[in-house]
Amino acid sequence: MSTDVTLSHISSKNRFAKIAALAVLSTAVALTTGCATKRATSEVVVAPLGIPGGQNGYTGNIDLNNSSAVIAAANNLQAVVYFDFDSSEITSQSASVLAQHANLLSSNPAAGVLIAGHTDERGSREYNMALGERRAQAVSAYLTAQGATSNNIQVISYGEERPAAAGNDEAAYSQNRRAELSY
Repeated sequence: MSTDVTLSHISSKNRFAKIAALAVLSTAVALTTGCATKRATSEVVVAPLGIPGGQNGYTGNIDLNNSSAVIAAANNLQAVVYFDFDSSEITSQSASVLAQHANLLSSNPAAGVLIAGHTDERGSREYNMALGERRAQAVSAYLTAQGATSNNIQVISYGEERPAAAGNDEAAYSQNRRAELSY
C-alpha cells in the first residue's frame, strides 16, 4: 500500500512540474509578443551597394526584363525601412519601394530576402525584441501581399542589440528604429 501512495505522489509531482513548465512557457510567449501599440509612419532608404554593370547604386528601379540584371540586383541590394518611435507601420513612400522589392522576389524564384527588425534602446529587451519582430513582419506581410512568395522571406528580430548609430539622442534613435532587407 505504501508503494501506491509513493507512485501517486510522484505522479502528482510530475503533473505539477508539467503545469509549471507550461506556465513559464506561456509567460515567455506573452512577454515576447508585446502589447498593441499606436501606429505611426515609416520611411525607406536604399543603400547604394554597387550593382555590377556600371551602376553605382540602387535607385529603386529594377529592369525585370533582363534576368541577369535581376540576379545581380538581388545579390547586391539592401533596403532599410525606418520607423517612428514604437511603430511598425509602412507608409506610402515605403510601400512604393517595397513594391519593387516584392516584384523582384516574385519575378525571381531563386532570390530570397532576410528582413531584420531593429529598435532603439528605449524599452525593455523583451519589448524591443517583440517590436523588432513586428517591424520585420510588417515588411514581410507587405512583400507577400504584393506577390512575393513567403518561402523566399526570412524574418529575424535583433531588437536593440545591433544599433546602426551610437548615442542617446533622437538622431541616433531614429537610425536604430529600422528593418533591414538583405538579399
